[in-house]
Amino acid sequence: MIVPSTDPWVTPSEQSGLSHTPDYAATVAWLGRLDAASPEITLVSIGKSPEGRDIWMVVASQETGFAETRRSAKPLLLVQGGIHSGEIDGKDAGLMLLRDLTVRGTKKGLLDGVNLLLIPILNVDGHERSSIYNRINQKGPVEMGWRTNGQFLNLNRDYGKLDTPEIRAVVQVIAHWRPDLYVDVHVTDGVDYQYDVTFGYNLKNAYSPAIAQWLESEMRPQVNLDLERMGHIPGPLVFAVDNSDVSKGIEAGPASLRFSNGYGDVCHVPTVLVENHSLKPYRQRVLGTYVFLESLMRLLPGRGDKLREAIRTDITRRHPEIPVSWESVHVSDRLIPFRGIASRLTDSPISGTKKVEWTGQKQDLNIPYFDSAKPVSLVRRPAAYWIPVAWSDIIQRLELHGLTMERFSEPLDVDVESWRVTGYELGKTAYEGHAMVRATTSLQRRTVSYPAGSVRVSTDQPLGDLAILLLEPDSPESFFQWGFFLAVLQEHEYAEGYVLEPLAEKMLSENPALKAEFEKKLAAEPEFSRNAGQRLRWFYERSPFFENLKRYYPVARECQ
Repeated sequence: MIVPSTDPWVTPSEQSGLSHTPDYAATVAWLGRLDAASPEITLVSIGKSPEGRDIWMVVASQETGFAETRRSAKPLLLVQGGIHSGEIDGKDAGLMLLRDLTVRGTKKGLLDGVNLLLIPILNVDGHERSSIYNRINQKGPVEMGWRTNGQFLNLNRDYGKLDTPEIRAVVQVIAHWRPDLYVDVHVTDGVDYQYDVTFGYNLKNAYSPAIAQWLESEMRPQVNLDLERMGHIPGPLVFAVDNSDVSKGIEAGPASLRFSNGYGDVCHVPTVLVENHSLKPYRQRVLGTYVFLESLMRLLPGRGDKLREAIRTDITRRHPEIPVSWESVHVSDRLIPFRGIASRLTDSPISGTKKVEWTGQKQDLNIPYFDSAKPVSLVRRPAAYWIPVAWSDIIQRLELHGLTMERFSEPLDVDVESWRVTGYELGKTAYEGHAMVRATTSLQRRTVSYPAGSVRVSTDQPLGDLAILLLEPDSPESFFQWGFFLAVLQEHEYAEGYVLEPLAEKMLSENPALKAEFEKKLAAEPEFSRNAGQRLRWFYERSPFFENLKRYYPVARECQ
């Protein structure tokens, strides 16, 4: 696969023997030269990074234009590299593959049956924060980029909330191009094992079960075979229950919406997460990625029709109840063969406990495979959600996802089910630029007056499940739990004591039931009885002056 250094189309990484990776400028320059030399290649910017760099995507197609490529009967493969820019295998494998599909011509026939979109570097700002000291757990390239973007945000936690321009760009590509298969190339951390290319997708608890079945029964066997033929060792995603003892098993529960493969599952876009093994040499990982992508391009022309049928099945599915949160079930239904590396635990004078040492010796095991999860919270599918026009940022993010909605030009009153927050707790530490919110709520039926410009988001659409996960307050992926609605948890008006004293006297004299309730509370709660502020606030909260919209979540369900 690797061309000689004298070849006019040698890639920058090949020139180093696949030990280094080129910087942003060298990568873009090489792609620009390929674009100029090949009619099948078009280089297009899909957006700007926070630091102002273009995020480039390569369109490789025999069609005459973008519209023709999007409408083509050929399957469309979207490949993404460098979402964590230190994990850059997909970029250098992609450049080699593009070269062979076009100017070199050794794989040109693959474009007869499939069109390719390649985002070589998604996290372009993190890519340029390159150092030999990045990613201590990873074996090459010599210098590599940083995990987060220029805003210190992890792009592979942003697929639901859409804070970053990089993920907004990717989501727009998915919504506009509707790829038949989406591949996100990473490099893993964690335990040592023999596999060099691992990959997976939401399977047992998938929101897109027909797609999951195609990925498992049609894609995996063929890709495994192709990788093995070329000397690689493919395997499942490895998330060990205990990194010091892999014999305790690996987890394979559903990825959540914030991750690429979780997002693809909810949106019914077939999505594969590739995790090359960080302890394998960079050269080996890049070549394995090349074989993986080439295998998909050979597979899709013959089996793409079945994949599109699976997509149609999942898009039209309307489950009456949707799980919005999951809990792993550590009861294994089965053991799986695992090609591991032997390890031992020894005393550590540094940590004062045991340390794990990997011996390098191959160790084939049978280990538990925990691929089941149970729903923690199930939500009945509402007909629609209503969002007031004032929350335009939320409306815009839903539109970026590709959700359709009705926008009303006149004010209107709507009977809705509305959540009132009865208690909440903010996260103790910042997470991805947010203070996460855990809350208890009560659901109340009421009539809400919506101003002109407010929207109705129906769940009877292909992305209806996505709307539920983003808008239900019980969903860990909701805008509510990400902290977009902190303002409604805050009290904005207050009352002085000298005003509350006569008000309370009047309330007690006019309402015997209220007086009895107050006296009962005084007798039952000594701390309340001794606290003047709490006593006055008790009356304020029961007066018509208290802020009546406090702690009402602005998004509401349409009444059935």
